[in-house]
Amino acid sequence: MEYRPLGRTGLYVSTICLGTMTWGGRGRWEAIGQVGQEAVNEQLKCAVEAGVNFIDTANVYHEGWSEELLGQAIRETVIPREDLVIATKVRGRMRSGINGMGLTRVHIHHEVDASLRRLGLDHIDLYQIHGLDPLTPIDETLCALDDLVRSGKVRYIGISNQAAWRIAKANEIAKANRWSRFESVQAYYTLAGRDLEREVLPMCREESLGVMVWSPLAGGLLSGKFDRNSDGPEGARRTSFDFPPVDRERAFSVVDAMRPIAEAHDCSVARIAQAWLLQQPGITSIIIGAKTMTQLEDNLQATELTLTATELETLDSASALPVEYPAWMETFQNRDRMVLPD
Repeated sequence: MEYRPLGRTGLYVSTICLGTMTWGGRGRWEAIGQVGQEAVNEQLKCAVEAGVNFIDTANVYHEGWSEELLGQAIRETVIPREDLVIATKVRGRMRSGINGMGLTRVHIHHEVDASLRRLGLDHIDLYQIHGLDPLTPIDETLCALDDLVRSGKVRYIGISNQAAWRIAKANEIAKANRWSRFESVQAYYTLAGRDLEREVLPMCREESLGVMVWSPLAGGLLSGKFDRNSDGPEGARRTSFDFPPVDRERAFSVVDAMRPIAEAHDCSVARIAQAWLLQQPGITSIIIGAKTMTQLEDNLQATELTLTATELETLDSASALPVEYPAWMETFQNRDRMVLPD
């Protein structure tokens, strides 16, 4: 297992992060996974034995049940707490009433305590805001998060699912007020959806922010189980929960390009998709989730696969983003500035 620093911090995390969205089986999350306590314990133990030290969950996953399962698994497997980096999130609705969601000071302080109770922990290593709250000023959110860091309930803070300019603005506000800044960004990024490369990923590299990738297989569409002529196997996540949105024709062109590469490496198509991500500049960790031990064990092996320059070029070509303004203008204007003269 490889370890990389989380942004500009001195905290090292595994390049594979164990996701917990499949843990539970409650409410609308049932379609994603229904993994119970015994299987959760097995997954956690397997991942840690493979070198994983990074676990990601969220308060909204299965209405808090995923956090409970994680906390119980840590206790039952007797894995030392100090060997794990635990990340969770806040924003979504967790209770009825007008103030039962969002990124207000009230909701953040209430939810961090609730997450700590469910996890059975005295602190959270990485506390992330799960998305945009358009009604709450970002300075209120940042001040509340800084309170949590100063109190010792949280070690670092992160942000997820937001535009590059919002993330950069937030960190400038934090800097001006001497508050804790966001050290990581959790975002969607796959061979089937490379939008992150337009603004967010370059900003993260420039500002030394760690990048955690969610849904590296595009909700299972890049697993190799789907093609143009098939809706996929019965029970597959995409058949009942068609998310995240994907240009399917583009995605299947990518799958077509991955299949011969997977055959050459004698591995799954899914492993090719994950290995490609791990070789992209600026990526800290990819979040893998699994319904079965077979899926988990296959995903964990992505760290052992290195794609050749030719294979990377093939995948890059098949998945390339259409060039948009101002990128095409920058390329045009700087065609004589890309390489320094001898």
